[in-house]
Amino acid sequence: MTSAVRVGVLAFHDSKESKAICNAVEALGHRPEWLREENTLVTIDDGEVRLEPDVDVIANRLLLSNTDQPTEELGIARTVAAQKPILNHPDATAVAAHKMATASLLAREGLPVPDTLLALSGSNLNAHRQEFGPEAVYKTAIGTHGGGAWKVDTDDVLTAKVGKRRAFLQELVGDRNPPRDLRVYVVGDRIVGAMYRYAAAEDWRTNVHLGGDVEDATGSLPNRPREIARTATSVIDLDYAGVDLIEGDDGWYVLEVNPTAGFRGLYRATGVSPAPYIAALALRRLGVDVDDDRVAGLAATLDDSPPSCMPRPTATDFEEPPVIGFTERVVVSGTSGTQNVIGKADSGAARTSIDLRLAAEIGAGPIHTVSTVRSGSARKGQSRPVVDLVVGIGGTQHTVAANIVDRSHMSHPLLIGRDILKHYFLDISRRVEDASVYPLDDEDTEE
Repeated sequence: MTSAVRVGVLAFHDSKESKAICNAVEALGHRPEWLREENTLVTIDDGEVRLEPDVDVIANRLLLSNTDQPTEELGIARTVAAQKPILNHPDATAVAAHKMATASLLAREGLPVPDTLLALSGSNLNAHRQEFGPEAVYKTAIGTHGGGAWKVDTDDVLTAKVGKRRAFLQELVGDRNPPRDLRVYVVGDRIVGAMYRYAAAEDWRTNVHLGGDVEDATGSLPNRPREIARTATSVIDLDYAGVDLIEGDDGWYVLEVNPTAGFRGLYRATGVSPAPYIAALALRRLGVDVDDDRVAGLAATLDDSPPSCMPRPTATDFEEPPVIGFTERVVVSGTSGTQNVIGKADSGAARTSIDLRLAAEIGAGPIHTVSTVRSGSARKGQSRPVVDLVVGIGGTQHTVAANIVDRSHMSHPLLIGRDILKHYFLDISRRVEDASVYPLDDEDTEE
């Protein structure tokens, strides 16, 4: 073994976490390589398989939960895993990315999970709805950052799918106000940090991405959730994970086991970055001796600056974004249905808006926050409810937090804002309706 080990980080997006792991590898005296679309090659020549960049071990940070083609990413991860040791094996991340698969495996091994029901038909799902009490959690099996999770009432009519993704019912555990859960970050057999996460005002979900607050729980972490988090990570066969738990009247339950959990909320709460611990675990997987004090010292800083190994894109790496028209046929999905509508693009609106009647028809909701918007030249903003909405355009799905507004006097039931338009090139000359049917209405722009 050479003195400088080459540690690869497999990630196609510019995340702070991937940057931090690369920087931690270098700070520990070894050579990081960021395996990205710009620089990764796998060749088979006369039966010999070669991976470029050539690395000794890989930390897997590929996201399966927020891509439209998770099997493609999974196949790439399995391709490189067949050649090199990899932390968070693709097979384990595939299980962890699917919330129902995770829950069933944990329950089989005796770990506490909330009562859960996956039904492959809407009629079966609704037939058992009463078993989950007056309020229940309705989730898509694959989702991230709190998207694809709703609190539903007894009378809500539910579908077995939201958009293209399967959905399931789960018992609503915990009655704290504000809602609170616990994330425990496990690396190897070590708990590197833990935090309580509190829901933002008007919301029930605790995700930091949605504005939730955090509190250090590392020093006061009870033994039971500590034990559950370690065991859950091991049962899913992950090398590192953020384990989300919630406390009910009769103890702690596992909500999710996240193989690509973010670092920023944990660092904000605890002052500890998991990146050096992940880098050290990768090195130790190859038998490299790593100084614990050095790792702890590095973990006191979240170094997410651009790493020296970040490949520079060439001119040929640029891909034109897909085109979206001034008006476009879209598919909107909620908890109880799906509708095909024509939406209108508005680059002046930060947030997508849906007509309240259409929102009611598809079961868009429940309301989880309120936004302030101003209409045209009006000086004073208006408060509007915000709900999660799944919008499909040309086969690609986007889960966004959309305003609900009375658009009955406007030309289109859906206004496509920058939260979706940022993924596209807007061609205002492309329309799916004749221009004569469009009144020059006074569209809404979020403050």
